Amino acid sequence: MQLNSRIPSGPIEQRWDKCRFEMKLVNPANKRKFSVIVVGTGLAGGAAAATLAELGYNVKCFCFQDSPRRAHSIAAQGGINAAKNYQNDGDSIYRLFYDTVKGGDFRARESNVYRLAQVSVNIIDQCVAQGVPFAREYGGVLANRSFGGAQVSRTFYARGQTGQQLLLGAYQALERQIGAGRVAMFPRTEMLDLIVVDGRARGIITRDLMTGKIETHLADAVVLGTGGYGNVFFLSTNAKGSNCTAIWRAYKRGALFANPCFTQIHPTCIPVSGDYQSKLTLMSESLRNDGRIWVPVKKGDTRSPEQIPESERDYYLERRYPSFGNLVPRDVASRAAKGVCDEGRGVGGTGLGVYLDFSDSIRRLGEGAIRERYGNLFEMYERITGEDPYKVPMRIFPAIHYTMGGLWVDYHLMSTIPGLFVIGEANFSDHGANRLGASALMQGLADGYFVLPYTIGDYLANAKLHKVGGDHPACREADASVRERLKGFLSIGGKRSADSFHRELGKIVWDECGMARNADGLGKALEAIPALREEFWSNLAVPGTGEELNQQLEKAGRVADYFELAELMCLDALTREESCGGHFREEHQTPEGEAMRDDDKFCHAAAWEYKGDGAKPERHIEHLEFEYVKPSQRSYK
Repeated sequence: MQLNSRIPSGPIEQRWDKCRFEMKLVNPANKRKFSVIVVGTGLAGGAAAATLAELGYNVKCFCFQDSPRRAHSIAAQGGINAAKNYQNDGDSIYRLFYDTVKGGDFRARESNVYRLAQVSVNIIDQCVAQGVPFAREYGGVLANRSFGGAQVSRTFYARGQTGQQLLLGAYQALERQIGAGRVAMFPRTEMLDLIVVDGRARGIITRDLMTGKIETHLADAVVLGTGGYGNVFFLSTNAKGSNCTAIWRAYKRGALFANPCFTQIHPTCIPVSGDYQSKLTLMSESLRNDGRIWVPVKKGDTRSPEQIPESERDYYLERRYPSFGNLVPRDVASRAAKGVCDEGRGVGGTGLGVYLDFSDSIRRLGEGAIRERYGNLFEMYERITGEDPYKVPMRIFPAIHYTMGGLWVDYHLMSTIPGLFVIGEANFSDHGANRLGASALMQGLADGYFVLPYTIGDYLANAKLHKVGGDHPACREADASVRERLKGFLSIGGKRSADSFHRELGKIVWDECGMARNADGLGKALEAIPALREEFWSNLAVPGTGEELNQQLEKAGRVADYFELAELMCLDALTREESCGGHFREEHQTPEGEAMRDDDKFCHAAAWEYKGDGAKPERHIEHLEFEYVKPSQRSYK
């Protein structure tokens, strides 16, 4: 299989304009003749559905939440990047492009990243026009703060709830189109399979989560904006409902899955406190603007933080990375935290934690200023831990947060299945091996508002699509496959819940394919995962029936997909014999413990092709060309 990324030729700053000009257009009257399915209502899916309907397409939109505005994008707290240079501190489109390529450790496609930086300036204008209440300076101009991996202030924010406010903007635009009759909204509905007719994506099979009804929905194109797969680890910062089923169904229908081992550990999470936990809580990276990270100098120092004098504190990020300090990228900060805890200098009851201390900022700026910037985050921390971060330092530790891997897409955001477009975190395209903070919201809105509406029109204008009915053999086969799968879960009659299997699987993946990986551990995981999966299929307990609200049945399907994805993640990690970004192979590191790439052998995206149950997937590569940002040893010192 030859991967054609369809990158336009010419100077990089002109490629997106050239691409748009060369696309075929659908005239306004003809747009009403086409229908598009959008799965997911986060920033990417919600923006796409609203924009496509505004253009005149007929849109069917699906989400498994009770309301489109409960998508997981609502949890993104810290901000959204854009190269506006409002601070006049040296920022530019090119610098945002450079920082993102470097932050991704030179494993992203240059052309996609440059387009993302270009489009970023339009996103802010769009959101302000929608009424998003970004923070402002005293004079009224929009405020900015810093995030990891950058030496300029380019992150726009709405206190500590930026994702929520941005999603409300997209949600209002979507609801307007629902009211106008151009979007048919299907909440509490889960996509369980993709319908492919004559090699093209033409619809989906869904299950109504309240009644269990299985339905076929057809369209001229399908868009997946279903987020990432971080919940494969069980404990993550993702909403519990977030899952991989939509993209995994597409993978098993022929869409290639790229870089599944590229998962991101967020350094600023409330530490695990017990085996009873089902998820973790993120403290926004924005806190690293004013909080200083430290641990005791001495091993095993159990004194309370106020009893440890300055001379006995190690502000290890400031010491190791003087240029960026506490604002190094997430992968660097996470590994550094793991390192000091491995040395026995971690804090808290488990020793798996470091301090995030605001005392200096409170003395310098006053408690009121810190409360204004981060008040809701501090309140959330106190509710969960019972500790007041205005008086004592927060305790944080890295946790699974974001996934850079996803379905492979070309420059048009189309997968290897024609007519199947993948946007936001569900695709692999823009972040390489590590995502810089505040870039997820940027990518989701860029894809939904400003990229997909152009590229999907080009596809529809060029594709010769015949009418497909629900009685088509491909529709009947997909429907039967879904029903048989659900029936299989209900008929096992074992003794273990899906959650118990998920927790055990997550620990295997975290231990062997988490913050650090090595060949021995990945080999063990590739033996343990199939063995546990075999028990899953013989000892799973799913009570109830399929014709009702049955969350255990929902979980069973999602966990079954996680088993297969986890195996692919470990295989991908084992095959990639280098360290880059969030993929840290212990065999490949510098003497100082930094990631060591192998550009001669692995300067590419790995895209895996499903070859059938029980068969080893086939690995394809897309070689990455770097014309503008030459790969170098990433340094934040």
